Amino acid sequence: MQNWTDIHYTSRDGLRLYARHYAGAGLLRRPVVCLPGLARNCRDFHDLAVTLARPDEAGRDVFALDYRGRGRSQNDPDWKNYSVLVELNDVLDFMTMKGLDRAAIIGTSRGGLIAMLMAVLRPNAMGAVVLNDIGPVIEREGLTRISAYVGRVPLPADWEEATELVREMNRRQFTAVSPQQWVEFAHAAFNDDNGLPAPSYDPQLAKAISLMDGPMPELWPQFTALVHVPLLAIRGENSDILSDETFAQMRARHPRITAVTVRGQGHAPLLKDAPTIDTIADFLARTDGETYAQTPALSAAG
Repeated sequence: MQNWTDIHYTSRDGLRLYARHYAGAGLLRRPVVCLPGLARNCRDFHDLAVTLARPDEAGRDVFALDYRGRGRSQNDPDWKNYSVLVELNDVLDFMTMKGLDRAAIIGTSRGGLIAMLMAVLRPNAMGAVVLNDIGPVIEREGLTRISAYVGRVPLPADWEEATELVREMNRRQFTAVSPQQWVEFAHAAFNDDNGLPAPSYDPQLAKAISLMDGPMPELWPQFTALVHVPLLAIRGENSDILSDETFAQMRARHPRITAVTVRGQGHAPLLKDAPTIDTIADFLARTDGETYAQTPALSAAG
């Protein structure tokens, strides 16, 4: 039984985009907007969303988005629009359409970059932030690894082959994933076309990644813009994108940060294990009543 509502909406430049809405019963709970990684989609957040959208007063609305060219959203005819800024505008337009104010933003990898830009350009849109294995410094090793497979992964013939493919690609970083979770991960990684795996992102996305060749700029000013909201920072123990050093600096620079490490997982934690889901749920419940801080000084005092 489907426990979400499909949302189809149109971007400002005419693309048909897709999102899921998991309806929660709590009237006073902060809504959640889930933003996936570079070549990922809204299905990554299913387990988390089901837990957060409880059928009681503790439940909250959860919206999980597919960027243009990913999941069930339409491909962009101009691959140059696969950029963080364009995707941020799509997210903000969706939030305006749904009347989402002071929402909790949960950003995995690229979704966290979008959250940091949102803190600069539309700070009032967010009331709390969860960064899943992303920070202001992106390690070149991890970016090179991701660039090597985006647009180059062969299409598996069936779901058994898809499961084996994703397991082999990720098992070195993800040593604490159960066989059933690999099956679920495969079904999230690929679209379903009449019962068979299908591509889940536009292969032209690889061209957009090629623009990131060379040194990556550090995003400390954008990260610092998050000091007005409570922050939960999650790092995979085996991550090659978010280093221990950067994670430590994040803890030192944000006055209201909660930092956790997910053991036995890499980039990015799957958000499927009960301890991580409980940590996110507890963080959101704890920060529902927190007010917006207008300045870093107020944030530190709050």
